[in-house]
Amino acid sequence: MDAAGLDAAVLRATRRSLHAVAELLIAGPQYREHGTIRLAVTPGGIGGTATPTRIDGTDLVWSGGRMPLRGSYADVAAAAGIALGAPVGVYADTSGVEGDEQLAVDPDAVALMLGWFAAGDDALRTFAPAVTPILWPEHFDLGIALDDVNYGVSPGDADSPRPYAYVGPWQPRTGAFWNASFGAWRHDGELPTAQSITDFFAEGRREAAS
Repeated sequence: MDAAGLDAAVLRATRRSLHAVAELLIAGPQYREHGTIRLAVTPGGIGGTATPTRIDGTDLVWSGGRMPLRGSYADVAAAAGIALGAPVGVYADTSGVEGDEQLAVDPDAVALMLGWFAAGDDALRTFAPAVTPILWPEHFDLGIALDDVNYGVSPGDADSPRPYAYVGPWQPRTGAFWNASFGAWRHDGELPTAQSITDFFAEGRREAAS
């Protein structure tokens, strides 16, 4: 499945919920305990790099158990024994979600987005084996930097309800390949496999160097 089969409002709501869980229940608590906000792709989803807390499909998993992502963020945090809250003083552009808001998690949209992160992680590791992909909770995207160029995947954002892959040179480039203000992007329908994402990154690297 790609995002073409899902309603844009459902995609946006699910992405907002996953972003908030990553920020409020994983990155924030991890930062307060371990001093890092870095997240990563994990089996079945995404999670902390210094904590076992993770999203596995439509569930939150932690060292003591698991539960569906249902109800309010505060309810889920209380059940898991997690001190809810974003990382404080690390970045300003947060998800904007409050703890008493209700989660809105569509299973098909979750599968799409977590599958996109997994494909992107495979693609990045194939493209640049020496660089570890990082999922950043600020913008909720998975990426690396290589030779002054950012490469990564996003489950969508304010500009695009669909997941996409991107190439973002630190210095602007011109030419047909560069179709975005930050560089170049291609949505999930154009990149149906991890290999096609890898090929896009490779093409971006060649174009950035030319």
